[in-house]
Amino acid sequence: MEGSPYYPPPPPLHRPQQIPPHHMMSSSSPHLLMSPQPLNHHSFPPPSSTHSSQHHIYPPFYPHAQSQPPAAPQEFQYNSALPHHPVRQVRRYKTVKRLVQIPQGKLVLNCPVPIQYLERVPLRDPKEFNMMRYTAITCDANEFHQKNYTLRQEIMNRETEIAICITMYNEDEVLLSRTLHGIMKNLTQLTKRYRSPIWGEHAWQKVVICIIADGREKIHPRVLDMLSVLGIYQEGIAKSTVNEKPVHAHLYEYTSQLSLTPDHTYKGAINDIVPAQVIFCLKEKNRKKINSHRWFFQAICPVLQPNVCILMDVGTRPGPHSIYKLWLPFEKYRDIGGACGEVRAMTGKGSVYLLNPLVAAQNFEYKISNILDKPLESVLGYIQVLPGAFSAYRYAAIQNDMTGEGPLKKYFLGDTSSGDVSEGIFEANMYLAEDRILCYELVAKARSQWRLYYVSGAYGETDVPFSVAEFISQRRRWLNGSFFAGVYSLVHWGKILKTNHTTGRKFLLIIELIYLCVNWLFSWFALGNFFLSFYILTGSLAVMQQPPFSAQIADIVHTVLTYIYAVLIICLFLIAMGNRPQGSQGSYGLIMIFFSLLMMYVIFSSAWIVYVGISTELSKPQSISSLLSNGPFRDIIISMASTFGVFILSGIIFLDPWHMLTSFIQYFLLTPSYINILNTYAFCNTHDVSWGTKDIFENIPYLGHVETKADNTTAEIVLPEQKDVGYLYEESFKNLQKKEPRNGKKLVDPKTRQEDYYRNFRTRLVVCWIFSNLILVIVICTMDNLGKLGNFDERTNTYMSFILWSVAALSVFRFIGSSVYRVLSFF
Repeated sequence: MEGSPYYPPPPPLHRPQQIPPHHMMSSSSPHLLMSPQPLNHHSFPPPSSTHSSQHHIYPPFYPHAQSQPPAAPQEFQYNSALPHHPVRQVRRYKTVKRLVQIPQGKLVLNCPVPIQYLERVPLRDPKEFNMMRYTAITCDANEFHQKNYTLRQEIMNRETEIAICITMYNEDEVLLSRTLHGIMKNLTQLTKRYRSPIWGEHAWQKVVICIIADGREKIHPRVLDMLSVLGIYQEGIAKSTVNEKPVHAHLYEYTSQLSLTPDHTYKGAINDIVPAQVIFCLKEKNRKKINSHRWFFQAICPVLQPNVCILMDVGTRPGPHSIYKLWLPFEKYRDIGGACGEVRAMTGKGSVYLLNPLVAAQNFEYKISNILDKPLESVLGYIQVLPGAFSAYRYAAIQNDMTGEGPLKKYFLGDTSSGDVSEGIFEANMYLAEDRILCYELVAKARSQWRLYYVSGAYGETDVPFSVAEFISQRRRWLNGSFFAGVYSLVHWGKILKTNHTTGRKFLLIIELIYLCVNWLFSWFALGNFFLSFYILTGSLAVMQQPPFSAQIADIVHTVLTYIYAVLIICLFLIAMGNRPQGSQGSYGLIMIFFSLLMMYVIFSSAWIVYVGISTELSKPQSISSLLSNGPFRDIIISMASTFGVFILSGIIFLDPWHMLTSFIQYFLLTPSYINILNTYAFCNTHDVSWGTKDIFENIPYLGHVETKADNTTAEIVLPEQKDVGYLYEESFKNLQKKEPRNGKKLVDPKTRQEDYYRNFRTRLVVCWIFSNLILVIVICTMDNLGKLGNFDERTNTYMSFILWSVAALSVFRFIGSSVYRVLSFF
């Protein structure tokens, strides 16, 4: 039995004339609803005199009274200092005191949705559609089920096939609507799969959408407006304490029949939108994304018991049929524990965003990952990271064993709000990429044989950083997290031997770990390797017999560029150590431009060496054999041909080669910036284990409290009158029609002081990184006195041959795995 009984639903409303959403509003009356007539509150009986008595126990239902909205209830006050986040003011609505039932000290309110909402939708019965359920949770996430908290799906005895988790922080309603509307369109597509034994007309009843907001003080006010308009959220219901116990999270449950597009167009049944079961979990405090996942996996999922859990970041828009395609492998293959789809960078209408070189480079990076890396790892059975933007897990696979050990146990060690947490700097950085830990622990789960799978047909589009500062801040977390998580997986390689994988699968997994180890070593020495490649190739122009210009000019250019390169590397370390990217955008931008010009010169040098080699050898007899015997020429040709050839052929095999035309040049020119700028900033900030790349906003009001009476089953609670519930709905509707000011600066949280241990670790790591790369450069460039290493030409030829052949071998290995995946996808 719930904490408070349902009140009889309101009388049936006159079904409004169905009008397309773009005809619902006029410029003079932006709040008009689906019905062309104005709202009529006379159709509902006014409250009787007994309803005002405090000696009766009332369910949390508000009588529909005829009244005018309050004179001046202001929700938002725009502040020029903070235009992106309007200051949410405490509402001054009329309230009434009610006695509500609180069995076992749990505050559970069943609140009627506003009349204005019901006028817009076709289904008003049963209570699933005319009541919104609120629960104040006073326990931790892992105690939710043990404390006998319930969800609507459990009350209605519904089986959940898919539970979708959308995590958000302080993003606005545009990003949320992009994700939510995309999911609702996918729900409609599921209901049309009539031949499926699982899906069909009532498929929406088997899917639950969970929106988890990380902190009540962080959430964007317009997001609450949006959820209010969809019937999911109501202002004035939540409380901060129940029986002197602080509320950890506020849970709102509702089955919405409306959807909002990113351009603020409302869609409903007339637009083929089916009902969607939504759970909105508003955490009281900001505890990071991993804690949001803990509320999903340890609080909500134990009640829902879904078959598949899909994780999405707010702002990710799933493509048509992508949710079904992502779910399908779990149904076909019982050994799949996790899967992911393709994550695409949003390129805008007509791919206009690709005019930004930074966006184009990221687009190419995403494409190569989806065409080469993910398919290879899928064939081997272990995908390093199932991106949190669009991935799925079999709920049974990630469960801990009877002793409490397992993937979720390791995954949530990164949640500092839980008791069982390791606070070392290594672990803190490792859990910046916590999804990598979950992936490895799932594949290496003892006495199990789960594998990970890539679904190329399912995709989700997400926005990528447009500015240099946001890009660097994002990659700092990605690089540090992946670096330390990679170390973790390599150190714990022995776990693979304790699984129930077949011998063949264990062999493939060990091969993949060796491949990852080689990649890890190359990433560690990337700084030195790129400098040596630049130094050797550009220096060759000054000593070759047919230079593009005089040897003296080539030598001067080489020397000047070398000194500028060294100075800029020093500047990068100084900026990374003492400045935020947001405060050094100009400096980073200039350095990126220089490195792009430097890359152009390196490409020119390589092309000229190839040209001279070909023209020289073709003038000799047996030119073909002479070309193949020319070591430097042969190595460059093989490396370039394998790299570019693999990019082109793999794109053709996957029927997606267009990134080679639109984004390859930008990525190639920004490669030095990826290596020098991103790695330098990441390693110099390993002491910073914060997550967010977005600025934050704080202003958390107290919501009031609830105290049970002497009988321990009832409590007096202050709630808004129903007339104000309707008014607040209209006000939220109006707020979404207003354009949000974008000029001005955002408020930023004060920077917290890091522990000395973290900074010392950072210093030691950076010193080791610098000196190991510096030793590599010194050995190759200046160790002429060591006869065992040969002279300069011998050392550089040997070194370049090793690098170029390694690049070629890794490219071919990736291509083979990608091709095998493509072949297997046809069966």
